[in-house]
Amino acid sequence: MSGRGVHSAPALAPASEAPAFSAQTRLLVVVPHPDDETIATGLLIQQVRAAGGEVRIVLLTEGDNNPWPQRWLERRVRIRAADRQRWGRRRHAEMLQALACLGVPAAALQSLGWADLGLTDTLLQSRSPSVAALAAAIDQFDPSLVVAPALADRHPDHAAAHVLVRLALAERAEPPPLLNYLVHGRSGDGEVFEVHGTAQQVACKRAALAEHRSQMALSGRRMLRLAARPERHARPSMPLGMLPWRPPFWLRPWLRLSVVDEAGARSWRWGDAPLRRDPAGGLHLSMPAATEGTPCFVRLALTLRSPWIFDHWGWCELSGRVDDSGPALAPTV
Repeated sequence: MSGRGVHSAPALAPASEAPAFSAQTRLLVVVPHPDDETIATGLLIQQVRAAGGEVRIVLLTEGDNNPWPQRWLERRVRIRAADRQRWGRRRHAEMLQALACLGVPAAALQSLGWADLGLTDTLLQSRSPSVAALAAAIDQFDPSLVVAPALADRHPDHAAAHVLVRLALAERAEPPPLLNYLVHGRSGDGEVFEVHGTAQQVACKRAALAEHRSQMALSGRRMLRLAARPERHARPSMPLGMLPWRPPFWLRPWLRLSVVDEAGARSWRWGDAPLRRDPAGGLHLSMPAATEGTPCFVRLALTLRSPWIFDHWGWCELSGRVDDSGPALAPTV
């Protein structure tokens, strides 16, 4: 375990107030795609920089699996691997320009180069290497504050990024405070505070957003609307005691339940999952207990193919597992 943490963390006491920043603040922002840094944290980044603090951005993917804007701007139908790589380089360059508008030097951007729209698969299929890589990035910078996507975000890359960050932080003896941001969805995690910028900071954020030209081409209005919202940041919410979902019976043959924790990642069809129903009808996982205090995340997903990329059920965090005292669910036929 790592636990360097020699600097003081920003004060996070009142839930409704922004933390106090100083020259000792070391802000690490984890973003799944280029443009998330501006939409979700453009004001926050500027305020840390204005206080004399240091900012590091960890970019998980290059945003290269972005076919419709690429088809529109490049006037092409078929997108080959080389085309995607070129598009990823374009988005990376746009992000560097956006960060310059926010006062962040190019050297502060660290790119891990993982698969765009593939972070869930990365998490479920190669959990240990991906968590280790992210933990190494965190250890290298040794932040006093980490900001990452919320677990409630409906984009699968964003929610998976939250799980990856939480697992990476769990490997530290004294992890820094974590705040979440929500881009896709309406209800975030935990207690929320808002970041409001000066007129100049708001103007710089809009200028940074404009640098993401590839995304503004088709989604400019939506992105401006997202960026115009107050930046809302929250501590992670308390884990749940049971699964929050009640999927309809007719969908259950096509549902898959996945669990990710310190022991690794496992997945089952709904009918094969180790589920138990309590006397009140609540659903619980029936598995060996995890180490106390370590996070456990569960995902429910539909295996049917769909053009809709956003999650319907998504992820939840559980506080623990029940024993086998309740009745097991009947197998799905």
